[in-house]
Amino acid sequence: MTETKRTSTPSHESLTTSDPAMLRALAHPLRIEVLAILDEVSEATASEIAERTGQTVANCSFHLRSLEKAGYVERAEPRGREKPWRPAHRKRTIEPDPNDAASVRESGVISAGFVQHEAARLDAFLTDPRPLPPEWVHAVTVSTARIWATAEEMEQLGEDALALLERFAGRSTDPSLRPEGAVQSRMFLTLNPDRDEI
Repeated sequence: MTETKRTSTPSHESLTTSDPAMLRALAHPLRIEVLAILDEVSEATASEIAERTGQTVANCSFHLRSLEKAGYVERAEPRGREKPWRPAHRKRTIEPDPNDAASVRESGVISAGFVQHEAARLDAFLTDPRPLPPEWVHAVTVSTARIWATAEEMEQLGEDALALLERFAGRSTDPSLRPEGAVQSRMFLTLNPDRDEI
């Protein structure tokens, strides 16, 4: 697939949801993959997504329509006879309602799907036999840590970690903000208490 340049702009800045029904719309690995592809290339047709995923065009079209119905994707401007899709939001946040057991349960299931997707991507990167350029070898970080923290401290730690990304804001959509040598990169962060401790 020839990747489309980021010329398509989502119609909404962000989406935060705790709605179990909306979360269930993501309860399929292909839908998570489709969203990841659209986030990466800005817009793509069902045919282009099918080429990337190895799925049929009909199957990708079905899942795109399901994501559209739930409000995750929308139609982009037509490209001649092609009808591409794009993310409906620049950013999506799953924020379970602690007083709604269904919201917490569905959030966990969907979050686990995103973890599996990211873990597969990271595994493919780390086991790729092609050597990294020397300047990138020490830039790659894989780290785990065990800490003792209150719920409030852990929540603040997550906010602090995400705040570090603010220095890179805007670079995805505005190439002029990228310094020479910058490449698309990923950060994968999880924080959780041990179940037996709570």
